[in-house]
Amino acid sequence: MLDPLGPPPQWLQDLVQPLAEKLSLHSIVPHVHEILLSFVFYQLLQSVVSPWLSTRLFPKFYPNFPARTKLNWDIHVVSLVQSSLINILALYVMFMDNERKNMTSGERVYGYLGSSGLIQGMATGYFIWDLIVSTVHIKIFGIGLWFHAISALWVFSLGFRPFVNYYGPTFILYELSSPFLNFHWFFDKVNMTGGRAQWYNGMMLLAVFFSCRLVWGTWQSVRVFLDIFGAYTQSNGAASQLEPFDINSMIFKDTGSCVDEVCSKATAEVSRFAQYNAGGIPFWLVLTYLGSNLILNSLNFYWFYKMIDTVLKRFRTPAAKDKKLEAKAEKLDAQEIVIEAAAKLEEENFFINGSADAGEPKVPIAVVSGSTTATGARRRKA
Repeated sequence: MLDPLGPPPQWLQDLVQPLAEKLSLHSIVPHVHEILLSFVFYQLLQSVVSPWLSTRLFPKFYPNFPARTKLNWDIHVVSLVQSSLINILALYVMFMDNERKNMTSGERVYGYLGSSGLIQGMATGYFIWDLIVSTVHIKIFGIGLWFHAISALWVFSLGFRPFVNYYGPTFILYELSSPFLNFHWFFDKVNMTGGRAQWYNGMMLLAVFFSCRLVWGTWQSVRVFLDIFGAYTQSNGAASQLEPFDINSMIFKDTGSCVDEVCSKATAEVSRFAQYNAGGIPFWLVLTYLGSNLILNSLNFYWFYKMIDTVLKRFRTPAAKDKKLEAKAEKLDAQEIVIEAAAKLEEENFFINGSADAGEPKVPIAVVSGSTTATGARRRKA
C-alpha cells in the first residue's frame, strides 16, 4: 500500500535528504512531513486544545487543578488521542495492505511500505514531542521518563533505514492498552475512583494488556527474531562462500503478478531502498533492535507480575495471631480487586505510555459497591 498522504513537497525532500543520507535513515525523506505534522498536532493538543476543551467539559475539576496536575492531565489527553489514533491506523494497514500481507521473510526485514512508513512517521513525531516535554520538565518527570523517550525515539527511527519496516504497525499495537490506562487515571482525577465505570475500564485494561503485550507481543517478537536471524545468516552465508549478496535476486520478488498500475507501484515500492541494504544487516543493528525488544518484553512481564502480585496479596494468609479476623477484613469483592490491579499497573505508566503522575499524591481507591472501601481495607491492613 502506498502512503495515503503522499510525498512531502520537493523542497522539503531536498532539505532533508543530506541529513537522511548522513544518518542512514533513507526512507525518512518521504515521511518527514508526517513527522512534522504529527509533532505540531500533539503540541497544539497539549498546549491549546486540551486546556480549552477540558475547561469546558470538566469546569468543576480542571480549572481547580494545581499546575502540575494540569500538565499531567494535558499529557494524558495527548497520550489518549495518540494511542487511539495510531492503533486505528495500524489495524487498518494490517488488514487492508495486500502487499504487506504477501511479503516474504526477507522482505519483512529489508523491504519498505509507504503505509508502514506513515505509522512510523506519526509515531516518531509523537516520540519527538515526548522527548521535548520530558526534557523541559525533567525536574518533574525525572530521568527515567527522559531515558524512555530517547529509547523509544531511537528504536522507531531505526525503521527508516529501512529496517523491519513491516513490523512498525505490528509493535505499535502495544499501545492498545494505553487508552484504558489513561481513562483509569482520568477517573481518579474526576472523583470516579472505585465506580462501575472504572471497574469495567479496569477489566478491559487488564485483558487488553495481557492480550496485546504478553500474548501478541511475545509471538511477534519471536517472528521478528526469526526473520532478522534468517536475513543476517543469509547475507553472511553468501559472503562466506565468496558469492556477492545480491539483495534484488535473493530477497525481492518479481512485480509481474500485478494486474493494475496501483498494485505495480505498491509492489515495486517494497524494493525502493534496496540499494542501501545491499551489504546485508550490520551486527550492531541486529544487537540493538533485538536487545531493545527483549528488554521491553521483559518489562511487560514484570509489570504484569507486579499487578498479579498485588491481587494475590489480598489472599495470602496473614502472619498475625488473629488470622480469622484479619482474613475477614481482607475479603474484597471482584470490583475492588480489578481496580486495585489496574491501579498497580497505572503506577508504572511512565514506562507504558510516556506519562507520569510526577510525584502527585495517589488518590485512595474507594469502591462504591456495598460498604467495602479500599480506604477502610488499607486501614485494616495497616
